[in-house]
Amino acid sequence: MRALVRRADARRSVTGVTTWSAHRLSAVATRARSALRFGMVWLLVALAAVPVSAQPPATNVEDPRLYEVAAQLRCVVCQNLSVADSPSEMAQQMRVIIRERLAAGESPAQITQYFVDKYGEWILLSPRRSGFNLLVWGFPIAAIAVGLIVFALLLHRWTSRARATMTPSAMDAAMSEIRRDLDSDQ
Repeated sequence: MRALVRRADARRSVTGVTTWSAHRLSAVATRARSALRFGMVWLLVALAAVPVSAQPPATNVEDPRLYEVAAQLRCVVCQNLSVADSPSEMAQQMRVIIRERLAAGESPAQITQYFVDKYGEWILLSPRRSGFNLLVWGFPIAAIAVGLIVFALLLHRWTSRARATMTPSAMDAAMSEIRRDLDSDQ
């Protein structure tokens, strides 16, 4: 952009008259500079706002049994954090329920089942490995295996086709023709 402005300035100094195209290039350059400044300001504002919008760290869960259960459950507010890691008020309430049920003598499996009964299988961060959920665990492995088999078959087909098209007699004929052309040029 600066080169265009310099060219326009050079035209002005040579002719002594401001041409319409030189003036237009100067206006385009001015608009481009102001747009660049505007973009830089908004980028700096966006980067400065990132730490402000981040969630505060969750309170530490001291009891390892409480953490074991809470780490398996999804926070219903945050949805991408476990109850153990979420700073939301709902997650704090769920941790209180877990703590009370552990104090009452329930096992972690019973507490997890309580939340599954209340919210459904969605509350679990990782689906159980049984029934229909086996597809969730097995499908990626099967897809990778099928992809590798297809790749191997295609690779075999491509390499065998390349070998079949370039037979030694065809290669020798091509090489002899190239040698004749080189000898004729000398």
